[in-house]
Amino acid sequence: MKPVLPPLNALRAFEAAGRLGSFKEAAAELHVTPGAVSQHVRLLEAWLGAPLFDRQNRRVALTPAAQAYLEAIGPLFEQLAQATARYGVPQTASRTLSVNAPATFTLRWLVPRLAKFRAGHPDVEVKVETSNGPLESLSEEHDIIIRGGPDTFYGYAMRPFLTEERLPVCSPALLQRAPLRSPGDLRQHTLLHTSSLPRLWPDWLASARLADLRPAAALTFDHFYLTLQAAIDGIGVAMGPTALVADDLAAGRLVTPFAGPRLPSRSYCTYVPDEKSGDGLIERFRSWLEREGAGS
Repeated sequence: MKPVLPPLNALRAFEAAGRLGSFKEAAAELHVTPGAVSQHVRLLEAWLGAPLFDRQNRRVALTPAAQAYLEAIGPLFEQLAQATARYGVPQTASRTLSVNAPATFTLRWLVPRLAKFRAGHPDVEVKVETSNGPLESLSEEHDIIIRGGPDTFYGYAMRPFLTEERLPVCSPALLQRAPLRSPGDLRQHTLLHTSSLPRLWPDWLASARLADLRPAAALTFDHFYLTLQAAIDGIGVAMGPTALVADDLAAGRLVTPFAGPRLPSRSYCTYVPDEKSGDGLIERFRSWLEREGAGS
């Protein structure tokens, strides 16, 4: 007698949602929309004649019977994957995710964290291009564009994921040579500037009520990451964005000599073309950025 099987796509959606505890994460894993996962689960519930999840607002939880069902079918999916691998057919097709982001952000925040994303998504190749140009000036289309914001661009869906403030930072060795007990002591130091961000030091000094302060010297670099590296090397004092120097502060490569004032800064945001907003892989990377940003 031919065995009676439930719809396999619906079963796959249920297994992912039950294992991950989230329709949204299941959709990202299966490269579909959360709505598609919900539809498959409802189809399976209708086929079985019983609910699989307790739905409470945006949260879902397996019913006791569904939990037992998941424990029974979960190993079968693993056996199917192993059998397919032994047969010589790739389990998943490799995908490329195209990301465009500012150079300093990429160097100091994104690259040190990419290994974590790659560990969970070995089938995904992340292609990163650096640029500070406006969205409309980009010559190529990208899956995700990272820029400051929040801004509104026609044809793009925007979501913020990382906030920061700016305040002076320097190396511990610099403080040993010439202490900074108060902002007025900056008169004995070299201030490090970035040509694309000329207002950072003037705005901070004005906030500290030292608009007329004249430092011992000044150096200007054309890239922000060079300015920060000069601070790490003990050349002078830079205005540090808290998100981008967090790892250096934690490792002791940089210190913040003053508690404030802190200059507010624009958030980092993801901009995704509207036609790609339902792509599961793009949503998965976007959600990962948001989790990493919340922990920074």
